[in-house]
Amino acid sequence: MLTLKILFWAMLLIVFYTYIGYGILLYMIIQLKRLFAGKPCEAVLPADSELPTMTLMICAYNEEDVVAEKMENTLALDYPRDKFRIMWVTDGSNDRTNELLRAYPEVDIVFSPERRGKTAALKHGLRELQTRYVAFTDANTMINRGALKEIARLFKDPTIGCVSGEKRVVAKREGEMAAEGEGLYWKYESTLKRWDSELYSAMGAAGELYAIDPKLVREVPDEALLDDFMMSMYIVDDGHRIAYTTEAYAQEYGSANIFEESKRKRRIAAGGLQSIWWLRRMLNPLRQPLVAFQYISHRVLRWSLTPVAMVIMLAVNIALVTMKAGTFYTVMLILQLLFYLMAYAGWLMAKHGRKNKLLYTAYYFVFMNINVFRGMVYLRNHGKSGAWEKAKRS
Repeated sequence: MLTLKILFWAMLLIVFYTYIGYGILLYMIIQLKRLFAGKPCEAVLPADSELPTMTLMICAYNEEDVVAEKMENTLALDYPRDKFRIMWVTDGSNDRTNELLRAYPEVDIVFSPERRGKTAALKHGLRELQTRYVAFTDANTMINRGALKEIARLFKDPTIGCVSGEKRVVAKREGEMAAEGEGLYWKYESTLKRWDSELYSAMGAAGELYAIDPKLVREVPDEALLDDFMMSMYIVDDGHRIAYTTEAYAQEYGSANIFEESKRKRRIAAGGLQSIWWLRRMLNPLRQPLVAFQYISHRVLRWSLTPVAMVIMLAVNIALVTMKAGTFYTVMLILQLLFYLMAYAGWLMAKHGRKNKLLYTAYYFVFMNINVFRGMVYLRNHGKSGAWEKAKRS
């Protein structure tokens, strides 16, 4: 029984630390850092004459439905036109995307008829790059007017090799459960990224909006499912930092439904597992102690050990109650079962188009962790290809 109790407490601590404890610890460390070192001094926005040249690269596959909206958003960005290039990389597109883009003389179209996945498309675009920096965004996301100037401001720090903007998820119509659940998750995630960045470095960038110094780019495997994460983390691995800012943001609609959201989550989980293996030397605390601490705490546990720990904790808890281990374990089992019942109720309500924030939050949390296991299956079946099916947006 003692072995089971130790196992139960170990799994409980892993789950608690991953989702609550790391955030608390990170906040406390930052407060101490501010106490002794003060808040970091922020560089002012550069004058237009001081701004570096920058390309906005949009990798797209069959995005004819959003070309007009995306170009309207892009042409409204506040950045000197003589220092700003727009590049669409449309490898494999066989709809009217290229035809529609030809109506915009400002656009550099980089096209190859073969579809080899987003990572290969990024490499294709980078080979054509002619500017000092490059920012990446998705075709279906709209970025704020001052985003590129904010990115340029952060690049004034020579330790910064990558700048990650904020992802904002909105529901197109009220009551869209998948979008609202995703939006809630990203608010929490954005807070952790902001604190990570203040401590030392954000742990990866999201493809909706990020920028890199192309001189620091390392080769990302073509089969990478999280090209943005891999490219940005290679920069950290080489000794540079990722700055995170909420002043440059990309806004997109959430997934059309929970089935479409599941496609994204399992791909992300599969890509996370790929990344853990490819970036395994970053797990060594002797190389970069702070990076290893942040990377393991914020990324590795979520994508690997913690979902398994949740299953083990429930099974061990049931065994301990069966063995009459004590009142505490009975209460813990009741609480666990109550939480999963809440998640099930949240799923039932969402399925019938009804809404309860508390129940849906429980459901979305369980949903995210279930998709880690689905990601393991996805990686086994699709791990040799960097191409993936897009989730439909609302």
